[in-house]
Amino acid sequence: MSVLTEIQNLKDEVSKSIIGQEDVVSHLLISLLCNGNLLIEGLPGLAKTRAIKSLASNMECEFNRIQFAPDITPRDITGQEVLYTHEDGRHSYKFEQGPIFANLVLADEINRAPAKAQSCLLEAMEERQVTVAAVSHKLPPLFMVMATMNPSKQHGTNPLAEAQLDRFMMHVHVDYPDEEAEVQVLGLVREEQRTYVDKKDKPKDDKVRLPQEVIFKARSEIDTISISPEMERYIVDLVFATRYPERYSYQLKSCIKEGVSPRGSLAVDKAARAYTWFKGDKDVTPEHIQSILHSCLRHRIPIPEDAQKDNVTPNDVVDELIKVVEIK
Repeated sequence: MSVLTEIQNLKDEVSKSIIGQEDVVSHLLISLLCNGNLLIEGLPGLAKTRAIKSLASNMECEFNRIQFAPDITPRDITGQEVLYTHEDGRHSYKFEQGPIFANLVLADEINRAPAKAQSCLLEAMEERQVTVAAVSHKLPPLFMVMATMNPSKQHGTNPLAEAQLDRFMMHVHVDYPDEEAEVQVLGLVREEQRTYVDKKDKPKDDKVRLPQEVIFKARSEIDTISISPEMERYIVDLVFATRYPERYSYQLKSCIKEGVSPRGSLAVDKAARAYTWFKGDKDVTPEHIQSILHSCLRHRIPIPEDAQKDNVTPNDVVDELIKVVEIK
């Protein structure tokens, strides 16, 4: 069985429990295969947490969920140095790992925590390590932060800093499922509840889970996907259009407060190659780049207040970028 087939089987398994949110499942897998972090935004009850837990349950991995709340502290996330007293009376400090030390980490409702708690993820998300008491502790080779976020206008939410947002490779927005999908959701949940009652006193079944080695092999194959100089230039031109929008139109300039960082260019490049690999293609095309562009850039484009009053969104800006930036 090829690596691509195994990853597609993983996608199918996750999709069985996430009905009507195929886009979320695709983004989860692309971010995982690109060694990136994913931000999922949507109203409560739209299966954001369920999607991430379903992915973890179908992989051989350690999964930890961190519920971000107003009273959470950095030590609740990273861990802390604890003073131990030995039998001979000696004292020593030992580092006790926090829940950040896992393969897949769910930062649930990340924007309901204060900025101090949010910022303790910065080093882990970028450098794959945690520093406590001036000592750095490496995270596992397979590591990914998947955060859920409620809409910023909801009560009790705090904005994420630009540095925090920029460390998420992709940002996907979850909307309501359609009528047919919601009917299927009702049936799925009822079936799960019956299964839970039937198996409550029985041993867990031996579920086949995807080994971590397959993820690393998939990453190696994605690295072989070629991208031409023309497509590299197209990615850079799209990003530079956010930094110098006046080159294209005053309307575009009025809708962008700050340009996208080089981390955004890298995200588009990685995601485009992963998307190409998923499609079974060998070379990145403009269509591949445009397919993942919104997810890679929407959280990196702050909208000025005047444009917000006119209901301009980051998605609108990305739509305009695709229209005005030509392939050279």
